[in-house]
Amino acid sequence: MITVVVPAKNEAGRITTVLQNLGTLPIDHIILVCNGSKDGTMQEVLQMRLPKLQIIYFEECLGIDVPRAIGAKMALTLGSDVVAFVDGDMVGTFIENLMELVDGVLLKHLDMALTNCYPSPPRHVERYNPTFQWRLNLNKELGLDKKISLATPAHGPHAVSRRLLETIPMRELAIPPVAMALARLHKLRIDIATTIPHYRLGSSIKNQIHTNKIIDTIVGDCLEAIAVFHGQPRTRQWQHKTYIGYHSDRRFDLIDLFLSPKKE
Repeated sequence: MITVVVPAKNEAGRITTVLQNLGTLPIDHIILVCNGSKDGTMQEVLQMRLPKLQIIYFEECLGIDVPRAIGAKMALTLGSDVVAFVDGDMVGTFIENLMELVDGVLLKHLDMALTNCYPSPPRHVERYNPTFQWRLNLNKELGLDKKISLATPAHGPHAVSRRLLETIPMRELAIPPVAMALARLHKLRIDIATTIPHYRLGSSIKNQIHTNKIIDTIVGDCLEAIAVFHGQPRTRQWQHKTYIGYHSDRRFDLIDLFLSPKKE
């Protein structure tokens, strides 16, 4: 059973394209995790009447990456063998690539199938973005840099196996680099399964404030993942700076509530 999880917050005008693209795939379920939307996202989704679609709706904003953990739990409950993740703003056409990710799990027996979003070295202006250095630092610490270079579950579509979801605490999927570090600790198989250059993802363009917060989020996530991999106390600090970004907005309390066994 194959499931695609789609987090969406305020994606009116884009979510229809994303779901239409996914609706053409030979998959079993699409789980939309709609959280904190204040626009017409839900109205657009409900008008589509996609038979494969299941919706998890949160009135509150869950925070970045948290919807992945929520959707993955639902997918596991449904009995999924492969769970792929596609952001709700990715309007690019990469259907064949998504099936390569799925095949990476089903046929190549990967537990985390990643997308290479930078088949060419990042442009000059992007080299000064510290996320690239810290993604590479993490992958070196994990002994994966020769295999996956800059690839990360924090960027681009990716897929995971049922075995991974049954091995790693579900809440850790809310910090994608930490999930990868834990997968490595458990000797699960991680590799690139497809290539989609970043510009082909079709992600929405955000402002500089958002970009700066994303940088701090990913750098902090990588620092935390390195600490977890080495069995050290979690930290998001490097050279007198603590990299928080959007991390403080992640609603782990809502994850825990969602994951807790329901009482009769």
